[in-house]
Amino acid sequence: MSATAVHSLWTTAADPISKIDAPKIEYGQLSPTLIILGAAIIGVLVEAFVPRKSRYYAQLFVSVVALCAAFAAVVALASDGYATTKAGIAAMGAIAVDGPALFLQGTILLAGLVGLFTFAERRLDPETHGNRVDSFAAQAASVPGSDSEKAAVKAGFTTTEVFPLLLFAVAGMLIFPAANDLLTLFVALEVFSLPLYLLCALARRKRLMSQEAAVKYFLLGSFASAFTLFGIALLYGYAGSVSYGTIAKVVDGTITTVDPALVDTMGNDALLLIGAAMIVMGLLFKVGAVPFHMWTPDVYQGAPTPVTGFMAAATKVAAFGALLRLLYVVLPGLRWDWRPVMWAVAIVTMLGGAIVAITQTDIKRLLAYSSIAHAGFILAGVIATTPDGVSSVLFYLAAYSFVTIGAFAVVTLVRDAGGEATHLSKWAGLGRRSPLVAAVFAVFLLAFAGIPLTSGFAGKFAVFKAAAEGGAAPLVVVGVISSAIAAFFYIRVIVLMFFSEPRPEGPTVAVPSPLTMTAIGVGVAVTLVLGVAPQYFLDLANQAGVFVR
Repeated sequence: MSATAVHSLWTTAADPISKIDAPKIEYGQLSPTLIILGAAIIGVLVEAFVPRKSRYYAQLFVSVVALCAAFAAVVALASDGYATTKAGIAAMGAIAVDGPALFLQGTILLAGLVGLFTFAERRLDPETHGNRVDSFAAQAASVPGSDSEKAAVKAGFTTTEVFPLLLFAVAGMLIFPAANDLLTLFVALEVFSLPLYLLCALARRKRLMSQEAAVKYFLLGSFASAFTLFGIALLYGYAGSVSYGTIAKVVDGTITTVDPALVDTMGNDALLLIGAAMIVMGLLFKVGAVPFHMWTPDVYQGAPTPVTGFMAAATKVAAFGALLRLLYVVLPGLRWDWRPVMWAVAIVTMLGGAIVAITQTDIKRLLAYSSIAHAGFILAGVIATTPDGVSSVLFYLAAYSFVTIGAFAVVTLVRDAGGEATHLSKWAGLGRRSPLVAAVFAVFLLAFAGIPLTSGFAGKFAVFKAAAEGGAAPLVVVGVISSAIAAFFYIRVIVLMFFSEPRPEGPTVAVPSPLTMTAIGVGVAVTLVLGVAPQYFLDLANQAGVFVR
């Protein structure tokens, strides 16, 4: 065949598709996520080009500015009406900009900022070789206990890569609850999961335990991601689209035109049920609901405590946001199928988390099982399937995230020769040795227990009220019983701190820098303000509770 013939074949084949439309991106509406991603990339460049001595300050500056700017962008979008009247779909149908998305993004950004302060803390460990050190390994790539690690510690190296990793995780979390198609949801899931797997492995002390936690998290997280992806494939086969709106219409039966390629599978209920179950399973894994909770206590215990606090707060917010959108926007027509399953999951999660927490002897594991119980309480609000259900879940997530970061920040302060003293027996008599720290921790524990005048009470009351009005009264009864069981082990810790004799060889309480003080102070302030005067924030969550379709 001559060259001209080949050329003519090539040109005639290409003619019909010579015009590809450029995507239409609403940069203003996506600005919070774009700011964070831009800053994360700048953070990577800082690691490459800024001298080692200045990196910590440069990274901290970039991260704080980015999180504040992104939060300002969220507030600007909300005040501009994108949470209510102007709510819509951006980025060619990939991202929803509506009330729940903006509310959750604001919560994630603030949690990220407070978490960042605990990441940057450098006064808790004693100085090594004249250098201040943080919670992260001197050189992540070196084998624990090896000569290269000792040399890195001696040289005063620090892993400042944790700051861009935190920003990448936050960026993924911002997209996750706002995703409006299944592929965006999956990409966001990976973008925030991979940095968290890495961050979990970077503890300066107990490095082997930290790496074990990261491997467990990575392996189980990979399984959960695989289930999610398989579910996405099945839902695509069912509806012929990955867009939330289109799938919802096929579920409702309002779409009648069928793609000829999908004639055999479209509308096949088996694909819908199995696909939806698999995606929900992936999200319940991220939330830490029973029976997908097995990773939680090990990872919370092994990861560096600042990472645990950030992960416990922000991941829950992002994952519950995505779960709400999936159930309320994509699968409302399937409500009679998913509600009974969710009932069962909520009941075993509330009771399982509360009962197993009683047996724990490590403070981080205790908080991990407590977070599992809280996932059950929040699920009660998800099951309500009413507008109040959405707003109560939003409020609970906002209240819970700051209490969690504050509580883990307090855990970083109680130390002995081996680093953090997380065994409960070491906390005996802490109230006499350092009354302020013990009192602050007691406030957080009372909030977790849902005692009146704390944010935990306002959140639980809102969620249970919504569940009762949504026809899930038996669930509320189980929730109240679980809260009573949970109150036992929270109050046990308070009694241990204030009414036990301090041990002579017990741990000391480190004096933190203003960074950790700010993180703990914000936690206490939010706990008390949302507990004493929750109405403004409940109204805010109410206004933000409407999903765009």
